[in-house]
Amino acid sequence: MNKEAAEESTLQEQVEDHASTIQQKYGTFGGVFVPTLLTILGVILFLRQGWVIGNAGLLGGWLIITLAFVIVTFTALSMSCITTNIRIKAGGAYSIISQSLGLEVGGSVGVPLYLAQTFAITMYIFGFREGWLYIFPGHYAIIVDIVVFGILFIVAYLSARLAFRIQYIILAVIIGALISVGASVFTGAMEHSIQWWGAFPGAPGDNFQGVSFWVVFAVLFPAATGIMAGANMSGELKNPKRSIPLGTLSAIAISYLVYMSTGYWMARVAPVDELVSNYNVMIDYALWAPAVLGGLLGATFSSALASIVGAPRILQALGDHKIFPGGDVFSELAENGEPRNAIILTGGLVLASLLVRDLNTIAPLITMFFLITYMMINLVVFIEQRMDMISFRPTFRIPKFVPLLGTVGCLFTMFIINSTFGLIALGFVIITYLYLTNRKLEVPYGDMRSGLFVSLAEWAAKRISSLPENNERAWKANLLVPVRSSRELRGNFSLIRNLVYPKGSVKLVGMSGQNDDSELRDSLMDFAISFQRENIYAQWSVIDSTNFEDAVLNSLQTLQGTFFKPNILFLRLPAHKHYDEEILSIMRQARLNNMGIQLYVEDTIAQLGRSASVNVWIHEQSPEWDLSMELGNVDLAMLTAYKLKVNWNARMRIITVVEEPEVEKAYQYLNNLLDVARLPDVIPHVEIGNFETVMRNAPQADVDLLGLPEEPDLDKLRSYVEETQSACVFVADSGNENILA
Repeated sequence: MNKEAAEESTLQEQVEDHASTIQQKYGTFGGVFVPTLLTILGVILFLRQGWVIGNAGLLGGWLIITLAFVIVTFTALSMSCITTNIRIKAGGAYSIISQSLGLEVGGSVGVPLYLAQTFAITMYIFGFREGWLYIFPGHYAIIVDIVVFGILFIVAYLSARLAFRIQYIILAVIIGALISVGASVFTGAMEHSIQWWGAFPGAPGDNFQGVSFWVVFAVLFPAATGIMAGANMSGELKNPKRSIPLGTLSAIAISYLVYMSTGYWMARVAPVDELVSNYNVMIDYALWAPAVLGGLLGATFSSALASIVGAPRILQALGDHKIFPGGDVFSELAENGEPRNAIILTGGLVLASLLVRDLNTIAPLITMFFLITYMMINLVVFIEQRMDMISFRPTFRIPKFVPLLGTVGCLFTMFIINSTFGLIALGFVIITYLYLTNRKLEVPYGDMRSGLFVSLAEWAAKRISSLPENNERAWKANLLVPVRSSRELRGNFSLIRNLVYPKGSVKLVGMSGQNDDSELRDSLMDFAISFQRENIYAQWSVIDSTNFEDAVLNSLQTLQGTFFKPNILFLRLPAHKHYDEEILSIMRQARLNNMGIQLYVEDTIAQLGRSASVNVWIHEQSPEWDLSMELGNVDLAMLTAYKLKVNWNARMRIITVVEEPEVEKAYQYLNNLLDVARLPDVIPHVEIGNFETVMRNAPQADVDLLGLPEEPDLDKLRSYVEETQSACVFVADSGNENILA
């Protein structure tokens, strides 16, 4: 990054920090604890926990509650850990994942998370409606839904501060409901003996045909998926590094105690038959039923309110990073810091989904998106811990098993609840990731991807060092290309690209003896970028030396100790003889360093022609014509020719020259060679006579590949271009290639 770009990036960060400082208004209690607590203490607590206890028994129910809360607690611990290691911005989980694994991964999780939060609003409104119709059965359901949505939308549109003030009132209502439940112990209501382990009879909707432990777990688990309610406000917290860990974990702890204690209360106040058939046990057995009804309405309303406030914040963060086209519109903030454009779109989606009238079909998908988000947060921390990078210095540290178990737990829960929807959700995330990868997003901050890949490379390097050095089956073309001038490289670019694509690499080494080598550096960088655009791994460097030969030899020796070391030296033989001695000396040193050689002699007239045909010339093998694993100086030539054949979609011939009595044996040998080398679509060709004479009459090709002698006559090699009327590449094996492997 140049100086101007760095200054622009710094200025942008300062502007963002200033804007976020204006927005940050909320503390731990109001910004994180209350919305998280109210979202967890939702409709399942009031309407479904009795059914869970009735099916599983008290111990089974406690086990289910504990298992659900352990999974979300591990996620909350991971979220707390990573939050204290980064400067978290708007978007909550999206910001955490993006700053760790990049915008593509963050966006692929952030988009479904936003949709899940949005459609969850609709589900909460439906839950509120059910409680309302319990009190007022004569009211029209659609009217109730629209009125509740209108209130939620107006509150969210006006101000998040107003929403939080309303949540304080709802918190008081829910506390009153729980007091009404607890006070019933003084009326003698807890008279039934405890069923410690249930028979899992099922539900009245399926005529009590029986259910499994995991089906009951799947019913209760969504109650614990409200832990992101506070984190969604990350961009508007006074101190997110403190508020998110403290507020989230304390809300989870209190919620867990509430679920465990109300589970015990339910097991004592009602018989098992009533627990599994009557969803209104808490209302019927509380000291004052209206308080519990108020708690039920308050719980669903507060969950919807937290989501309609949090979801637009995720959309605003997605738009700010241009995750989707036209996202700039939703990144805009009103004068009071509210993302009103994002609120309007969210409201529109909720209103449209309300008109569908039934989201039960996709309800499990909403839970899957939450679980994928939790899994990714755990995975981020697990990766960061395993990398042991110095940048990972969270002030809230957790044991290494926590994110691992959190990741496994979330993945396990996804497929326990609904394996089909689990696969659909994962597929949606993968498709979104592929789409975002093709969008070439501009990353506004650093992430840990480079560190992750470096760690993987280091691990691979250590593993490879314990394996045999010469692995013929893993061979790839890794070219070292000495460069005198950018013009020379420009003429060779296409050929070099096709010699290494797709899995090979190119190391460009510029030789500059000038004081100002900036032009060469810029050219090499541009060429390296061009190779990378072709999906070829490329590096470049410039050696300040007036002696081309010494510079190349130093490069050869130095790069032998690197992990991605070159295995082929690519040289271009000019038409003039000025560099002949230099080139001969360099090739000798390359052989001593066990490197293959590709010496390219250009056809100045035809260039590479149509890039439609390739000839490989091999020595005749008389008298034995024995095919063995040691073919002599043939392997690299054939591998090179095959590369060109595939990348050019070209015709490939393998040619040998023999005396007339050997023709049949020669064809048999070539066919056997092509069969063992697994090259069935290559044409064997045998010429009769003298090699130099035959070259003029052989089938025409755009490139001819020939063996490079130990001590070549470079003038003679140049003459072959005229003889064949094509470009020639003279090839010498390193001994590590094998076309038969």
